[in-house]
Parts: sequence; structure tokens; C-alpha cells
Amino acid sequence: MVSFFPIPNRLLFLLRRQNLSSKPLQSFLFSRFFSSSLPSTSLGSTPLYSRGSTQAERNFDSWVSRLSPGFTSDDLAMAIRAEPDPDLALDVFRWASLRPSYRHSASSYHAALSTAISSRRYGAAESLVDEILAGACSPDLPLFNTCIRFCCSRRHLFSRAFDVYKKMQKSPPNCLPNLETYSMLLSAVLGRLGKPPVSYIYLRSVRSLARQLKLSGIIPDTFLLNLIIKAYCQCLEIDDALNVFEEMPLYNCQPNDLTYGYLVKGSCEKGRVKLGMNMFSEMREKGFIPSGGVYMVLVSSLALESRFEEAVKVVFDMLQNNKRPDLLTYRTLMEGLCREGRAEGAFELLEDLRKRRAVERRVYSDLLEGLHWICQPNKQQDSKVKDDFDQSDSLD
Repeated sequence: MVSFFPIPNRLLFLLRRQNLSSKPLQSFLFSRFFSSSLPSTSLGSTPLYSRGSTQAERNFDSWVSRLSPGFTSDDLAMAIRAEPDPDLALDVFRWASLRPSYRHSASSYHAALSTAISSRRYGAAESLVDEILAGACSPDLPLFNTCIRFCCSRRHLFSRAFDVYKKMQKSPPNCLPNLETYSMLLSAVLGRLGKPPVSYIYLRSVRSLARQLKLSGIIPDTFLLNLIIKAYCQCLEIDDALNVFEEMPLYNCQPNDLTYGYLVKGSCEKGRVKLGMNMFSEMREKGFIPSGGVYMVLVSSLALESRFEEAVKVVFDMLQNNKRPDLLTYRTLMEGLCREGRAEGAFELLEDLRKRRAVERRVYSDLLEGLHWICQPNKQQDSKVKDDFDQSDSLD
């Protein structure tokens, strides 16, 4: 994999001051711009900078002079983390690559990558990830996970995160994916799911990660299982989500409010409102309070299936927990009552909500106007016919 690692001007100045021949310098430039391999050119023993050097160059000279002649990668990693200037720290990391008796390890790459990420030097961080994938050092688990975390945070590096994951699977046992790895990858997939049919594109990735998690023997926690359940529910694969839900006790994990919320919402969106209502009842029995979004999806789904008594109970339960439905949810419920010939019940419910101060004045006015329009179609039609008749008489 080609790695592009920009060379700062002050590092080029260092190379010129070190009396390097043109051939080693050309080799260095080629390897840094068109390869992921790290050169080992000797820097000689001449002073780094002249008296006319800039402050940045003198800082670099001072920084390098503090390193012992036989410094190790752990020494370099410690120094990089302690340096407040990220550009200077990354310059020294590159400079160390040129030492003939030095080779970077996971600790130095981890320090450089963490510095590049925290200082928002994303181009340098991406180059470091490419070098790690190309085998520039012998990585360890923390370094791999840092690479995945960075790639997951950058949308255009989504596929690169799975490249790191695949390399981890082929690594020694101490570098195999762990609980944190799967959590980061599933979170990244969830960030791209969206609604069907777009979500089906990533359903295969969700199933693959869930299967490989089982095969790895890693014991998941509630957070990770909730991610899997949420992913299945967003893809409307409710049976798969229920299977994970039923397996939670096997891992000594207890469902929480998020678990039930994903299942209630996913079931209703799938059209399995009865299952959603059962999950809601179980959730409330355990003392969990759904989010406002879960409440509103359930109310609307019940109203669309003409289960108005249950829908009204859910609305009042929602209000008792200091959550309010939005205008669309209220309209779905009340206009549904009107269409079923229960206009009186719709007006009574609206008045009850007004007395409870559960609706704002503007929402109340919009709902009242809508109910009058829907619940009196015959009068409106009769009035229109009468107006047309009177108009025709006047023309005669």
C-alpha cells in the first residue's frame, strides 16, 4: 500500500546539514513518498543546525540532543508524549526512522499516532495507519485499536477500519480483536445504517461481526449486545434481534431501557405492533422509562391499528413521565378516532389534554381545527352543495 508522508521543510534542512550524499537522500525521499518501508540512513555526527538557524530548528536540535545515543523506541515514545508541540514531536519521529541502528516499535508508532490524532494532524495520522498496515512495525492490540478508532471517526476511512480488523485476525493471539474492537466497528456500522433499504447494504457486516464475535469466544457486555440489537432493529430483522435478546442472560447481561426501546421501536416499524406492545409492558413492569421517540412510535402504531384505548393509556403514561407527544402523534391518534366514528371521544381527549396542560395553545388550536374539519364532512359537503345551488338560482 502506497504511503504518502509529507516531509517538513525543517526536516529537509536537517538532512542537508548532515552532509548526506545525494544518493541516500534520493533513497530517503523515494521511500517516504512512494513506499511504506522505513529507511535507515546514517545522519553522521555534525551539528544539527548553524547559529543562523530559526527557532524551530534550534528547538529540534535541542530536542534531539536530549535523547541518549542508544535510545530505544520506548524512550522515543515517552519523549513524543511529553512534547507539547505536535509538529516537533512528529518531526523527531520521522528523524528517528533515519537512524541506522534504530527501528520503530508499536510503542513509538502508538505515541506518534496518538499525537497526530489529538492535534488534528489527520493527514499524518492516515499515513501512519498506512505504514502500520504495510508492516512498518510489529503492532500490538492497543495500536491496532487506536488505528480502528481513528478510521471509524473519519467517514472516508470506514473501509480502512475493516482492513485493520482483517490484519488483526491474521495476527498473533495477543493482537486478536477484543471487546473494544467489536464495539468500535459495530458503532461505525450503525452510523451508516440509516433506514431501509439503505440499511440492508450493511446488514451483512452486522451479521458477520456478530458471528465472528461468537466464534472468538469473547464474552460480550450489555453495551455491545445492545449495538447488535439496535443494528438488527434498524434493518427490521426483528427475529435476529430477539435471538440476541434471549441470549443476554447466557452472558450474564441484563436488558436495560435501551434494549427494550430498540425492540419496541423496531417491532412497531416492522408492523409487529402486538410484539412491540408486549415489550413495552415488560419494560414498564421492570421500571424502565422509554424515550420520547419510542413512546410516539408506539402510540402512532397503535392508533393506525385502531387500538385506541391502549394508545390513550400510553399517552397518559408518557405524560406522567414528563414527556410530551408531538403534533403528528396527537393528530394520528385523534384523527384516527374521528375516522372510526368516535368524534366525541376525540374531542373529550383533546379537552382532557388541555386541562392537564399537556398541549401548547398553538398545538391545541391546530388539533381542534383538524378535528372540526375531519369530524364534520357531511355538514361541509351539504354546505358546499347548498352554496352551489343558491349560485345557480341567482344566475337563472
